[in-house]
Amino acid sequence: MSIARYIREIGRGREGARSLDLASAHDLMSQVLDRRVTDLEIGAFVLAMRIKGESVAELVGFLGAAQERCIAVQSDRPTIVLPSYNGSRRIPNLTALLAMLLAERDVRVLVHGNTRDPKRVTTAEIFHGLGLTCATSAREIDDAWSRREPAFIGTAALCPPLARLIEVRQVVGLRNSGHTIAKLLAGCSSGRTLRVVNYTHPEYGTRLAEFIAETRADVLLMRGTEGEPVADARRLQKLDVYLGGLARPELSLPGQTGVVTELPVLPRSSDAPTTARYIQAIVSGAMPAPAAVTAQVDCLVRALGELDRPAARKASA
Repeated sequence: MSIARYIREIGRGREGARSLDLASAHDLMSQVLDRRVTDLEIGAFVLAMRIKGESVAELVGFLGAAQERCIAVQSDRPTIVLPSYNGSRRIPNLTALLAMLLAERDVRVLVHGNTRDPKRVTTAEIFHGLGLTCATSAREIDDAWSRREPAFIGTAALCPPLARLIEVRQVVGLRNSGHTIAKLLAGCSSGRTLRVVNYTHPEYGTRLAEFIAETRADVLLMRGTEGEPVADARRLQKLDVYLGGLARPELSLPGQTGVVTELPVLPRSSDAPTTARYIQAIVSGAMPAPAAVTAQVDCLVRALGELDRPAARKASA
């Protein structure tokens, strides 16, 4: 098979390119993920989408194809899903802290993402330093949840075809639609999930809000901290809660404005062992958690409680 007809539509540059409908986007991504096309076609697809950007219909179609190729992770209760695909360079990566604080509140948490990055500190490395599960199967995720711990699973274990597409970056030097789709994965194949979806550029936040409305998703939407789904410990950013695709301002947080007069105590180094020790000190009660991360935990717990109400479950059916 060939995706040439799709490339002709999306590959005409920023001004001339046309977006695909949902069915075409699903077919295109299915062929790419299944490697039913050549490496040359995959490269053309990656570059064309990088220039054009994904429409909402394309996001829905691409995500559907990827979700169908994920392993079956079953959850019998609402689960918070944290996609961790950027890691950190300058400040400590506190995604694992967010996951642990949520687990302490009896919240089921699934983190998925990259396991290694030569230029960044990944959440998987910090999980390892904390002695937490880096699962390779649905069974190992269940085992972590049975211990009331958050679970991490690498993309290569959760959705191997998507992991291969993300790795194309190592060849062409640019992120592609696979990275975008990975951040939108529901993670679980059953049960309702509350995804923390983050973006880097403000204009993409608008596109994601349209996607959330279109798919009636349950999401906490935020600008990422170095691309991670955790609040910035130095200044809480805006946290927008959507349930069933509808904005819920009463559950959201406006974010901190004005001059920051007090900063939390953070480790001087952002390497994985130092960050793990810092997180362990917070979890053990030896030092307080950054107020911004605590506020995000409270926001997510409130949203999850609303999601778990019988009326909310009925509305989403």
